[in-house]
Amino acid sequence: MLAIVGLVLLVGIAAAASLLQLKPPLVSQWLSIAPEVPKPSGASGAEKSPPEPPPQHVEVLPAAPWVDSVFSSLTVDEKIGQLFMISAYSNKREAEHKAVEDLIRQYNIGGVLFFQGGPVRQASLTNRYQAAAKVPLLIGLDAEWGLGMRLDSTQSFPRQMALGAIQDPGLLYKMGEEIGRQCRRIGVHVNFAPVADINSNPKNPVIGNRSFGDNKNNVAVRAAAYMKGLQRQRVIAVAKHFPGHGDTDMDSHRTLPVLNQSREQLIETELYPFRRLIRDSVVAIMSGHLQVPALDSQSGLPASLSKLVIEGMLRKAMGFKGIVFTDAMNMKGVLNSGKPSEVNVKALLAGNDMVLAPEQVAESIQAFKAALAEGRVSEAVLDEKVKRILRGKYFAGLSQYVPADLNSIADDLNTARAEGLKRELTEASVTVVKNKASVLPLTNRSTVASVSIGEGGATPFRNMLDKLGTVTHFDFAKSGDGSSGAGALLKTLTEYETVIVGLYGVSSAHARNFNIPGEAVTLLDSLRQMGRKTVVCVMGSPYGLEVLPDADAFLVTYQADAYAQEAAAQIIFGALKPKGMLAAAAGRFASGTRAEVVQVERLGYTAPDVAGLSGDVLSSIDYLVQDAIMRKAFPGCQVLIAHSGRIVFEKNYGSLTYEKPEPVTSETLYDLASVTKIAATLQAVMFLYDRKKISLDEKVAFYLPELKGTNKADITIRELLIHQGGLRSFYPKLWESTMLSPTRLSGTYYKSEPDDTFSLRVSPTLYVNNTVRDSVWRWIIESPMNRRSNGKYPYVYSDLGFYMLQKVVERVSGTGLDAFVYKNFYQPLGLKNLLYNPLEKTGADHIAPTENDGRYRGELLRGTVHDQMAALCGGLSGHAGLFGNARDLAVLLQMNLWKGEYAGRQYLKPETVSLFTRAQEGKRGLGWDKPKSSGSSTYLSDLASGSSYGHTGFTGNVVWVDPEKDLIFILLSNRVYPSVDNNRINTLKVRRRIQDVAYEALLRNEPI
Repeated sequence: MLAIVGLVLLVGIAAAASLLQLKPPLVSQWLSIAPEVPKPSGASGAEKSPPEPPPQHVEVLPAAPWVDSVFSSLTVDEKIGQLFMISAYSNKREAEHKAVEDLIRQYNIGGVLFFQGGPVRQASLTNRYQAAAKVPLLIGLDAEWGLGMRLDSTQSFPRQMALGAIQDPGLLYKMGEEIGRQCRRIGVHVNFAPVADINSNPKNPVIGNRSFGDNKNNVAVRAAAYMKGLQRQRVIAVAKHFPGHGDTDMDSHRTLPVLNQSREQLIETELYPFRRLIRDSVVAIMSGHLQVPALDSQSGLPASLSKLVIEGMLRKAMGFKGIVFTDAMNMKGVLNSGKPSEVNVKALLAGNDMVLAPEQVAESIQAFKAALAEGRVSEAVLDEKVKRILRGKYFAGLSQYVPADLNSIADDLNTARAEGLKRELTEASVTVVKNKASVLPLTNRSTVASVSIGEGGATPFRNMLDKLGTVTHFDFAKSGDGSSGAGALLKTLTEYETVIVGLYGVSSAHARNFNIPGEAVTLLDSLRQMGRKTVVCVMGSPYGLEVLPDADAFLVTYQADAYAQEAAAQIIFGALKPKGMLAAAAGRFASGTRAEVVQVERLGYTAPDVAGLSGDVLSSIDYLVQDAIMRKAFPGCQVLIAHSGRIVFEKNYGSLTYEKPEPVTSETLYDLASVTKIAATLQAVMFLYDRKKISLDEKVAFYLPELKGTNKADITIRELLIHQGGLRSFYPKLWESTMLSPTRLSGTYYKSEPDDTFSLRVSPTLYVNNTVRDSVWRWIIESPMNRRSNGKYPYVYSDLGFYMLQKVVERVSGTGLDAFVYKNFYQPLGLKNLLYNPLEKTGADHIAPTENDGRYRGELLRGTVHDQMAALCGGLSGHAGLFGNARDLAVLLQMNLWKGEYAGRQYLKPETVSLFTRAQEGKRGLGWDKPKSSGSSTYLSDLASGSSYGHTGFTGNVVWVDPEKDLIFILLSNRVYPSVDNNRINTLKVRRRIQDVAYEALLRNEPI
């Protein structure tokens, strides 16, 4: 069985310009991308048919000397052998492989059509079969949505119904090029795609999502774009299934469908895409096993066996001069017409050039010879067919055949670039067909629940919702006794303002209610009646919309793969603008329908190549990190890269420790150390400056009167931010004063159990006296100052200054620093993983440990701050104490990159962000670190622009923002585990080398 191939549809009244000069370069018409689809008007995106030029009988496969040379060397028997493309599998036994090889040697077979198997095995067999052939073989594959349709370990792109929703046909051209590249890599010359059928019958059991949709012009434009991409790579595209299999309700694999349209209807609709494809120089067309009474009234005769259809309509009326393939000749739709050998000959006599997957090959060749001898077919007709096939082989480059290279096939096929294109196509296809009262995008200001129907657990859709918003999840399960299982769930859902419903497994099976449970329909109807805002995401066929009750918003993904689910979630929260339009009419929604959803400035996700970085270059980060782990720079880390407002790289490496296999995950919390300065304190300072609550050139003593009369009375806010306030870098007395000796803690200050007096936690099992926090502030006030140089304090990076800034924030705002940043930044931004003292709020399991502190606290630090001064303050300080993960930090940094705006909310004024991130005296920003000119940095790439800014953390972290490159880079690690003496992260320049790759990926990427 040809599995999924289906029938054939190709027709065209205009054979357009010659395909190629049969040697590179291709003519300009070949290389052109189909014109962009006009923007839909109103609710429908259906296009009007452009005027057609008069028929042009242009030879799409011009003659060439190689063709004439090979042709003249063939005997009649060898010519006949060229008319057959036999079946082959790369997952069969040697006996089957040998049988194919014998047929090739004995009969000079024209081609091999591969089915299931693997790419390396197929390429190896292809080389073997080519070596056995006198004339190089045409190798075919049914790869409508890529090699993954047939072969394991290969790429599958979206199905054609999803592609039909994409408004930019240029993306389909790119896909055709990529599929063509992959085909050529394993020695394939013919791809039996695109499907040019118009799926005007929603009950069609065999075409369905293999069609671009139900609008003839959409189908034609997208089929042409896909075809041109394939043929740009010199892979023969085969439009199918002529004269159109879309308006049928039977499967030609099992029976003979009947297309009951008038001749006028056929010309107006079914044949239209084929005419366009012929005009655009498609090389080949496949004839379908379906009966078309309007073209040939002979009862029970498939179009693939009808001379009136192939020779009369396709060749003469439509002017097609390329190769005509039959659909697979082992399908019931054609085998009911007689025994295989007879049917194969009938197909050739009808006008087909090559029969696919024939049974009884030897008998068929003999039967055709008999037809020649009997005069039922002339040798001139045979010669014409053979020359067309040879011209096709010349077009495919077989005049200079080279065996497929069997090395690195998997890597060459499965590139990051190809994966990026798949994601780009998927994102462009997801369609919003309704958005009542602009319910989308959702914000973090409403309570949201999600209900999964048809699939439960941590789906990609659910996981992405969690990354973008605060959502409570529920699984819907049918009750076993047939009664409604929705009652308890409905009662729970009354607590939420908005309910997102993910419908999984939605198929195009009309007879089975599109695989949507009746109880699910009842649940949706009940939600509507309850007045809840309901967003329904159909993870599959759009035809399922027919049975669904009304909702505030409907999305259709066409497929349920991870990229489609993630794209839908991003659209719901406004991180991605929907671009798709409904590819086929479904229920109350017309073909072409699309609803607008405003995209807000929210950090989303995509593949690197979609956002302008080379994914293949970024893949080298894996090696760099694994090498760092092997050399014990750190036991594990998180690496995140965002570009153009989308996270393009987010990976977790290694373990939390060297000894135990606790893997780093996206939820792992790291001690951020001095990243606290910019992720907490500085944000608060900018906020207060923004609201004119503080002045940069005001003396700190104005806000903290206890500094008046001290050696710190004249320090300004600005000087603290640029580390030129005269403060020491740190002050050991702060913790040394609480110790009886370098290894012994004072019982006056510490206890192993908390109580009302000892409640400040300094390590997992150690608490300090509450009065110490006030002592720390007193000790800082009393601390000695640096000496002035030329009347100014030199730059000295100081933790003490940011502790002082914390005091300013708390005194001016009247609230603690942690509560302040939570209320004004973290909570509205949806940051659940930026927090102080995480051990008080969660378990230690997903917190990376830092030092095994034998010098001070006497135990492993996990979940309590590593910094000693911050520890004495109970883990809450302006210079250290914050814990977090890469994703939450990326959101905060993206808000700064977007000049204080995020998800429609202005957190900081643009001019404030510009001021603070600008280089000040001493080459630092206000609180931010800036690039140095020396080029000797251990953590920052020389490629970072002068406008970039960021910060590092003692525990092994770096966060960096580059506005000029629209780039965010984050690496979090626990390099101090188990000892602070480990400085390999700096000596190996791990952070800098990895950041270099990010910039390299940006520089070397080319448009996909």
